[in-house]
Amino acid sequence: MKKEKSLTDLPGVGEATEEKLMESGYNSFETIAVATPQELVAAAGVTSATAQKIIIHAREALDIGFKTADVLLEQRKNISRISTGSQNLDALIGGGVETQNITEMYGEFGSGKTQIAHQLSVAVQLPAEKGGMEGKALYVDTEGSFRPERIVSMAEGLDLDPKPVLQNIIFARAYNTDHQMLIIEQAKGVIENDNVKLIVVDSVTGHFRSEYTGREALAMRQQKLNRHLHAMTKLADIFNIAIFFTNQVMSRPDFFFGDPTVAVGGHVLFHTPGTRVYLRKGKSGRRIARLVDSSYLPEGEAVFEITSKGIRDPEAQE
Repeated sequence: MKKEKSLTDLPGVGEATEEKLMESGYNSFETIAVATPQELVAAAGVTSATAQKIIIHAREALDIGFKTADVLLEQRKNISRISTGSQNLDALIGGGVETQNITEMYGEFGSGKTQIAHQLSVAVQLPAEKGGMEGKALYVDTEGSFRPERIVSMAEGLDLDPKPVLQNIIFARAYNTDHQMLIIEQAKGVIENDNVKLIVVDSVTGHFRSEYTGREALAMRQQKLNRHLHAMTKLADIFNIAIFFTNQVMSRPDFFFGDPTVAVGGHVLFHTPGTRVYLRKGKSGRRIARLVDSSYLPEGEAVFEITSKGIRDPEAQE
């Protein structure tokens, strides 16, 4: 979309409607294109038919519609990747955490999930030749595990000034599922205004798991989780950003052979991320990452370490 375009260029959007939309965070064609008619009705007070027309024209202006596979191949050349700090782990997931995609890493406590989330929040600020995107990170913390002190040590490990690195991480603490979902809904405006290239959610299922307990609440939990995941999918696709979230695990009692550990979230979550990685502790403080699912990468494993400077390959530790 060209910057000079105004929301009033969309059919059904006058100055008054434009003002209401912008007050609600719908300040561009991109944010409108990923909205639902119900969201625009609530934001601007327009009819459902008008909301649908506005969204359709925004998508047409952005060329969001049917495409041939060769066009998609060209678009995928615009994908960028953010380094995890470990060349082994980067190679496992195709060169790093990629944009236009959701990457999930799950594992038990101490397996390295939050450490990688911190490392990515620093790495996204690097230039492309060093594994970054020269952008900011939006970090959604649901468990109170974010530590700015760790960001400082990781920044110093990359010879960066910690102060601007901290300033380029936009932090949000989510206190329940509704708050967590609201933060992602409001992220549209933050992405555009603050050059956000990475959204981190640590962890994605924590609140859902604690608030919806018992079989009678399972259907409601999965419905809300499904909406939340698809909201992030739209952001990744429309804005060409990377979505990274961590996930909790549980042990399946009906699993008799092999590792009974599975990610929380059920089939709703299993099918949404484009890349899924299982983390576990290895010997001598090492961590083992196993690529569980990817649309185009083979399964495999990689070994990395958590050092004082951040995520590194074992042989790279000083």
